[in-house]
Amino acid sequence: MGKSKQLKDKTKAGKSRHISKKELTRLLIELFEQRQSEPLELRRIFRELSLTTHPAKMLCMDVLDDLLADDFITEKPEYVYSLKHQSQQMEGTFHRKANGKNTFVSDEGGEPYLVPERNSLHAMEGDRVRVVMVARRKNHVREAQVTEILQRGTKTFVGTLQINNNIAFLLTEDRTLANDILIPKDKLHGGKNGDKVVAKVTEWPEKARNPIGKVIAVLGKNGDNDTEMNAILAEYGLPYVYPKHVEEAANHISSDIPQSEIDKREDMRDVMTFTIDPRDAKDFDDAISIRQINKNLWEVGVHIADVTHYIHEDSVIDKEAVKRATSIYLVDRTIPMLPERLCNEICSLRPDEDKLTFSVIFLMNAEAEVKDWHLAKTVTRSNRRFIYEEVQQVLEAHGEASPEDYHHPGDHVDPERPEYEPAEHFAKELITLNRLAKILRKKRFEHGAVDFDRFETRFEIDQKGHPTGVYFKIAKDANKLIEEFMLLANRTVAESIGRVPKSKKPKTFVYRIHELPDPNKLMNLSDFVKKFGHRLKTGGSKSETSRNINRLLAEVKDKPEQNVVETITLRAMMKAKYSTINIGHYGLAFDFYTHFTSPIRRYPDMMVHRLLTRYAEGGRSAMKAKYEELCDHSSEMEQLAAQAERSSIKYKQVEYLQDHLGEEYDGTISGVTEYGIYVEINENKCEGMVPLRDLDDDYYEFDEKNYCLWGRRKHHRYNLGDQVRIKVARANLDRKTIDFVLVKD
Repeated sequence: MGKSKQLKDKTKAGKSRHISKKELTRLLIELFEQRQSEPLELRRIFRELSLTTHPAKMLCMDVLDDLLADDFITEKPEYVYSLKHQSQQMEGTFHRKANGKNTFVSDEGGEPYLVPERNSLHAMEGDRVRVVMVARRKNHVREAQVTEILQRGTKTFVGTLQINNNIAFLLTEDRTLANDILIPKDKLHGGKNGDKVVAKVTEWPEKARNPIGKVIAVLGKNGDNDTEMNAILAEYGLPYVYPKHVEEAANHISSDIPQSEIDKREDMRDVMTFTIDPRDAKDFDDAISIRQINKNLWEVGVHIADVTHYIHEDSVIDKEAVKRATSIYLVDRTIPMLPERLCNEICSLRPDEDKLTFSVIFLMNAEAEVKDWHLAKTVTRSNRRFIYEEVQQVLEAHGEASPEDYHHPGDHVDPERPEYEPAEHFAKELITLNRLAKILRKKRFEHGAVDFDRFETRFEIDQKGHPTGVYFKIAKDANKLIEEFMLLANRTVAESIGRVPKSKKPKTFVYRIHELPDPNKLMNLSDFVKKFGHRLKTGGSKSETSRNINRLLAEVKDKPEQNVVETITLRAMMKAKYSTINIGHYGLAFDFYTHFTSPIRRYPDMMVHRLLTRYAEGGRSAMKAKYEELCDHSSEMEQLAAQAERSSIKYKQVEYLQDHLGEEYDGTISGVTEYGIYVEINENKCEGMVPLRDLDDDYYEFDEKNYCLWGRRKHHRYNLGDQVRIKVARANLDRKTIDFVLVKD
């Protein structure tokens, strides 16, 4: 009798009686060992073992969880299980954690393994290592021990050099290192005492207390503004200088447009066209044109710099752009993705210059309905460079701005610049575009888009880079006008590739995707907003959920809890990312969406331009794996750039409050942890911490579920969103931390 028949006989014999967990475990192990090369779906497992009752199926799920925890099986995808072929030794990547709970990720995939510091062999972040599995203890996670470091990673450390006699150390705030890095005198790379530098660990002998490293770049004197901004970039592994050979390659590109190239394109130089950008912008990568076709029909063109005409795939410039993937916007500077000659000169849609563009041209009626559209390579000529404030002034002067715009404090507009026509000369076109944009925006929210209109913190900076004031950028109608037409262009080109008949497979494309909110986080948000008297229904369809979120955001507008509720709501949202697999964009309520409109500052837009050109010329579908890898890299670099931007804002907040030590402010509790409470100053949005050690009037405990600290004896509570009065006590630039103390009435 074969093993398979024996297994079936056993399960049939046990079908009519209660099966024990021990017996079911044995049967499952036998099943997986017999089907070693097969993935088994849960329903198939039930069928193979004749588990027909609900209790038996639930017991089976429990046993499967145990087998997963014991690394006997793997689950991929969900509810599909297979035998795990695994030796005691594995190779993979080491990840160092600040709390000492380091992890190892096997090359074979699967869940990470815990590597306690005592078993790390001083491995560093990103090192390729060989590990051996540690015997599992009951009710403990699976542990691994590093036995060999195969290849050092690329992790670098930023810190300040301290040189005493013949000994030099790098003092770093990196929390993954408990000890400073020893730098031999011949490895200082010209660094001097007090310099901020970038260093790399070269070795860490097993019995040595300190890692040994070398300086690879000197950033400058500690505290200097340029030094500190470059240090922030270096901390995240982001570039802070542009390679000379790439700049030289850009300098050899001609800005002349031959007539033969113009003849290939749709010539739109005679159509009224303009750019609308921030006051300090230099890279104008999008422009809008408008002309009236008849009484109820307008032609609106969204014109984007044709960057890929100048940058060929796999060229020196393209490879650098791939590596960077995005421009980075710190408080006082932009670190561009492309060399300055391209982003600020050749490709930038500067006024009164002929430019090569890639355009989406719409025919729209007065109800903002798109009657027709086409994609075209074009040549355009901008008639006027607008800043947002100028456009806003025109809209408000004609009573065309939204009611709330009149109540926001506005930026002062400089007197009309003599080299340009007065903004009023373009009033008809600006008003028409604004009316169309408002209709598009209204339709978008009716369709289920989430309404996040958050302000941005900005600093007034002196010539040395020191912050002298804080102000807020609020999106008004001028900003929203541009936004809506860019969204329309992005959605339209994504649909043109992705929306195909069910019988056809869409060609490879780069999408900007956004998943539905995390259900558990939404439940937590619903519980949290009840404390302020608000309600959030979390059930229902996708559009119902977004409408409920919008209702909540509207309710808290201009209330003390607005910022904290918006922050918690944002945390419930998934992060948008790039992918070749389209799932739609939840936040915008679009089934298809991409990034087409900013190729000067985002590499995914360059990918989209190349794919659109390829398919317009009849090309075959591009290699999906190649583009998915580029999407993953672009998403990762976008997140790093955002972290660096937040870090630069935090640095300027600390620097700003250094000038205001001892001053008192009203604030809102913006975070609660076991270490203390975070407070955001209402007036300038600078955030600091009231450490738990300074709450000395009681013994406080942290209630994570209810976002609060509560005192055991006096029962006083500090809740997220509470209004408090604080005094600025300390501001540490090296650690980018601000400490407050509560002011007691």
